[in-house]
Amino acid sequence: MSRAPVALFVYNRPDLTRQTVAALAANRFADGTPLHIFSDAPRHEASRQPVEEVRSFIRTITGFQSVTIIERPTNYGLASSIIDGVTGLCEKYGRVIVVEDDLVTSSRFLSYMNDALTCYEHDARVMQISGHIAHVSEFAGRTEALFVPFVTSWGWGTWERAWKQFDPTAQSWEKIRDDGALRKRFNLDDHFDYATMLQMQLDGKIDSWAIRWYLSVFLRGGMALFPPRSFVRNIGFDSGTHGSRVLRWTLSRQPISEEPVSFPTVPQIIDHDYALVKKALFRQTGGQLGAMFRWVRRRLASGLRWSPTGLVRR
Repeated sequence: MSRAPVALFVYNRPDLTRQTVAALAANRFADGTPLHIFSDAPRHEASRQPVEEVRSFIRTITGFQSVTIIERPTNYGLASSIIDGVTGLCEKYGRVIVVEDDLVTSSRFLSYMNDALTCYEHDARVMQISGHIAHVSEFAGRTEALFVPFVTSWGWGTWERAWKQFDPTAQSWEKIRDDGALRKRFNLDDHFDYATMLQMQLDGKIDSWAIRWYLSVFLRGGMALFPPRSFVRNIGFDSGTHGSRVLRWTLSRQPISEEPVSFPTVPQIIDHDYALVKKALFRQTGGQLGAMFRWVRRRLASGLRWSPTGLVRR
C-alpha cells in the first residue's frame, strides 16, 4: 500500500526542525513515505541566516522513500505556504499528512495517520485526521479513537475531497457573526473563543489558515478523528508566532503515545466524549483566567482600547 505524502513546513528554526525530522524518521513507515519539505524564504534580513541554516540541513535528510524540497523564492508566510502546499499534494496524491517544524511525533504517528486516512477515505462527514489531542485524564486507558466537530493544526491529515471544501475567503462568516447559538457552538460551547479569532482573520489582524479551515469544516457539518492520547507534542511554544503561548507551554510537556488505537466503525460524535475534550482544552489553556486574557488580547489587537468605561473602539 502506498503511503500518504508528508508535507513538512519549515522556516527559520534549525534546532526545532532537526528534532521534528528526527522524530518523523523514527516512524515505522518513514522509509515508505514521500517527504515534501516547503522552506519559506526570509521575511526580513534578520531571518536570512537561520533560513539558510535550515535549508542546508534539509538537503541532508535521508530515511524516507523520497525527499522533495520546495524552496520558496519569496516569503509566503505560514498560512499561504500551507494552503499552497496542501492543495498541490492533495491534487497529486489525493491525501496528505501535514507537519510543521515545531512538532515531535510518536513513532506510531505515521501508521495511525495512514490507517485512519484509508479507513475513512470515502466518508464525506470525516474531513480531517488529527494526530494531536489535549490531555484527557479520563482517556488514560482508552484504546479507541473518537470524533469531534473541530480540527487541530498540530499534525493532521486530509483528503482532496475534503480539502476542496476549504474556503480561504471565509465568505460564510456572517452565519457565525449573526447567530448567537451557532457562534456558541463554533466556540465549542464557550470553551474556546474561535469566533473572535475568525473576526481578527477577517480584519487582517492575524493570518491563520487553521481558523478558515475550521470554519469550512464546521459549516459543512464535518468532523475530525482524534486519538485518545496524543501522538504529537508541540516543542515551539517559546519561538513560534502562532497559537496560544499558554497552550504551547502546557502541551510541550505532554507525553506522546506509542500505543495502537482502534477506529470507530460508525463515524459519530459521542456527547460524553466531546464534553471531556472541551473541558480538557479549556483547562489546559488556562481555564477562566486564560479565557479572559485571550479575550482582552484579541480585542485590543482588533482595534479596541481601554477607557474608564471599558473597551472602546480606537
